[in-house]
Amino acid sequence: MALTSKGRATRQRIIEGAAAYLRSDDPAGVTLDDIRAITGTSKGQIFHYFPDGKEELFLAVARYEADRVLDDQQPHLGALTSWPAWERWRDSVIARYRAQGRSCPLGALMSQVGSTPGAAEVVTTLLTQWQTQVCRGIAEMQAAGLVRGSVDAERVAGAFIAGIQGGVQVLRSTGEIGHLEAVLDTLIDHLRS
Repeated sequence: MALTSKGRATRQRIIEGAAAYLRSDDPAGVTLDDIRAITGTSKGQIFHYFPDGKEELFLAVARYEADRVLDDQQPHLGALTSWPAWERWRDSVIARYRAQGRSCPLGALMSQVGSTPGAAEVVTTLLTQWQTQVCRGIAEMQAAGLVRGSVDAERVAGAFIAGIQGGVQVLRSTGEIGHLEAVLDTLIDHLRS
């Protein structure tokens, strides 16, 4: 469906409102009426932009949140070619999660829309893209002689992604960011050694 600029803005407002609500502390049992009330839209508007209803809207939210995870780390994530670049990326990840506190878009995405058809694919694609970019940075550092050639770039990149998500889960549970800082510092130190 071709949308006008006003239509695109309304659709985006619905997606962003739904995303913010899903990131809130207790969005259990989210209904389209909840989304309608939060976004100031009518049921007709919601079904105009999301004809398949809640599942289509949640899939759009999943895509939006997945894009945010990677976009929020740029340009640092795409430029992991020096130790200062790795520190800037680390600092941007910490700053992002410190600012949002317990409200992790990816965590909300996985817990709230995980059963939505297509959402698992969105999450899998996101994690693959994220790991690929970290892996590329490690490989570039190896090519420059700054990281040992014996380091398994794919495996360490996977550890970064799993470690970040683990640190974020601890943050969501406790409100403490120290575990996330520790995992990033430890893995960067591992690359330096």
